[in-house]
Amino acid sequence: MADLSGAHWRKSTRSAGNGGECVEIADNLPDIVAVRDSKNPHGPALTFPATAWATFVGAIRR
Repeated sequence: MADLSGAHWRKSTRSAGNGGECVEIADNLPDIVAVRDSKNPHGPALTFPATAWATFVGAIRR
């Protein structure tokens, strides 16, 4: 399990500011990117290898 205690979370720029479904990511951790639901900040987070996250984001942008 990854240590997320040093994670700096930021909300997706696509999140509407109305308290609805929001995604937060932490991309400041070595070699991983963590993703969580902003409505449940103490709940579980998904972690991905940073290279896989970069590939995912690149595919979305294309």
